[in-house]
Amino acid sequence: MAAQKTFTVLDLIDIDLKEHNSLNLRCIGGRKGLGREITVPNLNRPGLAIMGFYDSFAHQRIQIFGRGETAAVKKLAGENSLDTLERLFSYEIPCCIFTHRLSPETDFFSEAEKTGCPLLQTDLETSEFVTRLTRILANIFADQKSIHGVLVEVYGLGVLILGDSGVGKSETALELIERGHRLVADDVVRIHCVNGNVLMGEGANKIIGHHMEIRGLGIINVTHLFGVRAIRDRKQIQLVVRLEEWDSAKNYDRLGSEEQYMEFLGVNIPKLEIPVKPGRNIPIIIEVAAMNERLKKMGYNSSREFNQNILKWIESDQARSVYYGPEDVS
Repeated sequence: MAAQKTFTVLDLIDIDLKEHNSLNLRCIGGRKGLGREITVPNLNRPGLAIMGFYDSFAHQRIQIFGRGETAAVKKLAGENSLDTLERLFSYEIPCCIFTHRLSPETDFFSEAEKTGCPLLQTDLETSEFVTRLTRILANIFADQKSIHGVLVEVYGLGVLILGDSGVGKSETALELIERGHRLVADDVVRIHCVNGNVLMGEGANKIIGHHMEIRGLGIINVTHLFGVRAIRDRKQIQLVVRLEEWDSAKNYDRLGSEEQYMEFLGVNIPKLEIPVKPGRNIPIIIEVAAMNERLKKMGYNSSREFNQNILKWIESDQARSVYYGPEDVS
């Protein structure tokens, strides 16, 4: 597992998110504390703390101030109850975020500046902002690792192609892209475990993302060659395909009845081992594998149905007549 890098309040403000993911954050106070670390992916609504109840106060979390919390702060300011605010800022709070484009009272500003606690503001409603921020923090703090491979989207399924160097991973992905599928990452894939059971893959380096190295050709830009329809930034990994050189001494599964899995960050993903040799069209095999995996997720298993049909045939009168003569069945 890769070590979790330091994530600060300034990093949160600088996250490049667009449209339905945008947080619309700006700093309105406590700028000297923008380097404070955010250490947990959880949020807290500090209504009880504002009113003086600090038992089990989750001060290590980002504090969210909606209409109710802001009204409570205004009430304290009107009553000159500054002791409660001083106690609030005596904790090492990562930052306070005000939704609905709300702003705190002057006394709140003063305490935040004094203690170096960043004050942020967003124009989003509280419920929408909490939903977006929770999703973003879950991705940031998710367990992650980087592996050598190629991630492509084939018929809507995230397929991770693995194999030894030189076995043809990038060439296979290039053929899939030419056939209308999409590239997510080439060479190094960063995997995040989201919600404990979903693996999301993306390129490890945004600068060289959507470029491919093809031996004998060099570096190509997939976006420029095939257009934006041929790429996507991230995709859930739902199938692992391992390419290996054909070994005539090895017994390969010919019926597909042996379910194999590969484990990443505690999550098992269906795995196929595909032997490579001249004459085999690997991209088409991967296309069929992706469609077959989608059928399995819909409850249809071709191999299992084939085995059941064989068993039914063996038990039928037609099968028995092959092995018994007329005198045996009379």
